[in-house]
Amino acid sequence: MKEIIAIIRPKKMRATKDALEAVGFPCFLAVSVLGRGHQRGIAGEIDCELPASVMAQAKPGGGMKYVPKRLLSIVVPDKNVDEVVSVIVKTNQTAQIGDGKIFICPMENAVRVRTDESSDGAIL
Repeated sequence: MKEIIAIIRPKKMRATKDALEAVGFPCFLAVSVLGRGHQRGIAGEIDCELPASVMAQAKPGGGMKYVPKRLLSIVVPDKNVDEVVSVIVKTNQTAQIGDGKIFICPMENAVRVRTDESSDGAIL
């Protein structure tokens, strides 16, 4: 099993959810996050409410101190990693700075609390 951690634009969340569901991976964890990279801001893209304290950190002409993103965590069997990564890239790629990042991490085990199923049985 692998954990796929994807950081994407907030406005791409619905399309990503729909694309993952279409290929059979409707289950994931999504978290609103703030971060920074080379991107300095995303004017006109923000689909979320930002606290006034965050907006106050924006510098005139310098972009935002932190950029709102969505972090997705998806645990999939090893055989499905390439397919899921491909769907995320295809759905989120705009060829502009700020499209996001994907990290793939090994996952030792998973347990479904309700049934005690483990490994792939717990995530499928």
